[in-house]
Order: sequence, then C-alpha cells, then structure tokens
Amino acid sequence: MTVRIRVMPPAFTATDGTRLAYRTHGSGEPVLCIPGGPADSAYLGDLGGLSVHRRLIVLDLRGTGRSAVPRDTSSYRSDRLVEDIEALREHLGLGRIDLLGHSAGANPAMQYAARYPDRIGRLALIAPGTRAVGTVVTGDTRRELARRRAHEPWFPAAFAALEDLIDGTGGDSDAIAPFFYGRWDAEARRHHAAGRPDNPEAVARFGAEGAFDPEATRTGLAALRAPALLLAGEFDLNSPPRAVAECAELFPDATLVVQPGAGHYPWLDDAGRFVAATAAFLG
Repeated sequence: MTVRIRVMPPAFTATDGTRLAYRTHGSGEPVLCIPGGPADSAYLGDLGGLSVHRRLIVLDLRGTGRSAVPRDTSSYRSDRLVEDIEALREHLGLGRIDLLGHSAGANPAMQYAARYPDRIGRLALIAPGTRAVGTVVTGDTRRELARRRAHEPWFPAAFAALEDLIDGTGGDSDAIAPFFYGRWDAEARRHHAAGRPDNPEAVARFGAEGAFDPEATRTGLAALRAPALLLAGEFDLNSPPRAVAECAELFPDATLVVQPGAGHYPWLDDAGRFVAATAAFLG
C-alpha cells in the first residue's frame, strides 16, 4: 500500500476570513514578495537565487495559487489587497517589513507603502506596474521599444500582434510574449506557459473602478522615508524603463536600475546581475 502524505502550505486568515497561502524560500531576514498577474506566485520561483541572501515569503494572492477564492470578489481590487499584506505582516509577527513587488504586484506594494509608511524597511519594485501612481505607458513608447528587437526571428508576427493590441483591433496577447523576455528560448516559453493567470475574475477586478487613487498614493509615497529600488528590464514592454524612471521620481530616496538585455522577468534573463543588484539593495 502506498501512503501519500499531503503537506499543507503555510497559510493565514485575512481580515475577511479568506484563507491565504504563501511560499517560503531560503533563510535569513524575511522579504515579503507580491506577485503580479494576478497569477500563481510559483512563476517567481526563488527570484533567480535571491533566497541565498534573504528568506523570501511569497504570497499567493487571493483566488490564485493555493489561496482561497473570496466570497466578496470585489476584494480582488488592488487597494483591497493592501490589507492582505498587512495581515501577513501581523501573522509573521514582524514590525517593519522589507517588501518586494513584481509587475502588477508593485501596485498594492506601493499602495501599502503609502498607507503604512512607517512599516516599510525597504521597498523593491521589480519591473513594476505603475497604475497605482497614474504613470501612463503610451503605445508609441511600446512601439519604439519593440522596434529594438527587429532583428529577432519572431519579431514580424509579434510586432503585428502588438500593433493590433495597441490599436484595439484585437490581437493575440500570447503572440507578443517574446517581447517580455530577453531571450525567447525554450526556458522562456516554458515560463510563459506556466505563468498564465488562471482566474479571469481576479484579473478583471484587480483594476476595477476605485482600485486606484493615484493622487493619494503619490502623496503617501512622497512622505516615505524608506529607501526604494526600482528595477526595469531594458527591453520590457510592460514596464518600459522610461515609465519606471518616471515612477522613481515620486520617491524621496529611490535607486533606479535598468538591467541590460532583460525583459519583464530579469531574474530569468540574467540571474547573477539581478540578484547582485537586488541583494545589494536589500542588504
């Protein structure tokens, strides 16, 4: 007889009673990590080996990964996720936290920092989404950046899909995936396939009406005393370096890093360079 032992992930209960899970990697001082998507946090892995330097506590956002689906689906909004971060801090018994947000996850991370500035030790925003602060990425900015990849064999089909998406005439979002990686190789293809969001409602409601108040968030960040790292990939169409640099100007103490040759997942494109920059900042 085969006995299978199911190991339950570490979890805690949010203020509305939703059971939320998280992953841990490495040891040492903790860093709370907020994924984008909203998608299963597994796509972050251990951030290219950052777990060698710090203990990563990676939250599965509500309705994704191994976290429960909430009764109130309006709680998928970015501003509502802030209280999940706060509940995780309390669950772990931490005073100040070092907080890392990737992609869309940078939005609730910034909203948390604006709402609870005294509870932030260091704030790392990796290829950050910027809707929380109202930074707009234009179609022309994306086109200009995309054309730098014109020598790539996949470019014609990917650029055509990008044009359709920008113009609002349809387009296949999967077809533009090569633009989000420094190298469109087998590893990148596997990562893209595994990292697709699988809860459409969580994605749709993340930025629903009321989710963002850019003026209030900008005001809160202007008073933030904690240092911030904003790391952009050189070729990232989702979070172009120009937009990330504009976002960095909102922080009193910000370090901007543009990783050469990287896309939206810089720990995959050059783990050594990514970990060196991020670990140096986190200390």
